[in-house]
Amino acid sequence: MKILITGGTGFIGKPLRKDLVANDHEVTILTRAKKESSERLRFIQWDWNNHGNLTELVSGVDVVINLTGESVVNKPWSEKQKEILFKTRINPTREIVKAINNASIKPKKLISASAIGIYGNTLDAKITEGSPLGSDFLANLCKQWEEEALNAETDVTILRIGIVLGKKGGALERMAAPFRMFFGGPLGSGNQWMSWIGIHDLIGLINLTLQNKNVKGIINATSPNPVTNKEFSDTLGKVLNRPSFMPVPAIALKIMFGEMADLLLTGQRVYPEKAISYGYKFKYSYLEDALERYLHESLREKIAVGRI
Repeated sequence: MKILITGGTGFIGKPLRKDLVANDHEVTILTRAKKESSERLRFIQWDWNNHGNLTELVSGVDVVINLTGESVVNKPWSEKQKEILFKTRINPTREIVKAINNASIKPKKLISASAIGIYGNTLDAKITEGSPLGSDFLANLCKQWEEEALNAETDVTILRIGIVLGKKGGALERMAAPFRMFFGGPLGSGNQWMSWIGIHDLIGLINLTLQNKNVKGIINATSPNPVTNKEFSDTLGKVLNRPSFMPVPAIALKIMFGEMADLLLTGQRVYPEKAISYGYKFKYSYLEDALERYLHESLREKIAVGRI
């Protein structure tokens, strides 16, 4: 297949494009940085703030994968940062959809990222793809993001992605840091749910949508076994052979992060009902297995290159 990816140089995009190329797909990445292309991996320098017409690039492509967007945890949510979070999702998605709709040969499918934050703070409720949506800042951001994608005149798959665990970068690296220094523990009460997914399973779900034309609509991209923040902290401590006894008070997080602290102190108990109904078999259904894979693999790589 010919596949065009936005956000293909990030935490998810890098291993995804490697997997796609390994499976003989022809991949084109839109990126702000100038990068050298190869036979099956082409980089096109592109600036969403000063863009040209995408239609020619999109025409004739089989699938567009839209992963673009500033990380929601990079900085506290000031009004300026909120604007950046919107602009880096809504504007590129709108341009991609416009290009798809204007293309002489339309892509067969658009796969667009979203997040489980769309459900808001749901306490202990079990969340599936048909559950009600939230009304806080992150939920409204995701709703507008999805609405733009659904305007595409082709089949659309929207992946509502949970906390992605991988060996390099991402949330796990940040969460593991205090544990390595013997300061790890739950956040706030620790009772909030954490719905996570291993990077290999996220890529697996993307491959499922590529291989099966019937896979479309909203899909929760999470493991079938979410855990509470305390369970996550205890398991992380166990895998790292570190204690998990230093809880971070909610008030401290609110002082440090402001409104963004709600993202850390609330959560969603999300179940991937549609992925399972499509027959997807998770490589990492249980948290301990995923942490063992990604943390130990990352440590071995650091030792190999002399960083430890």
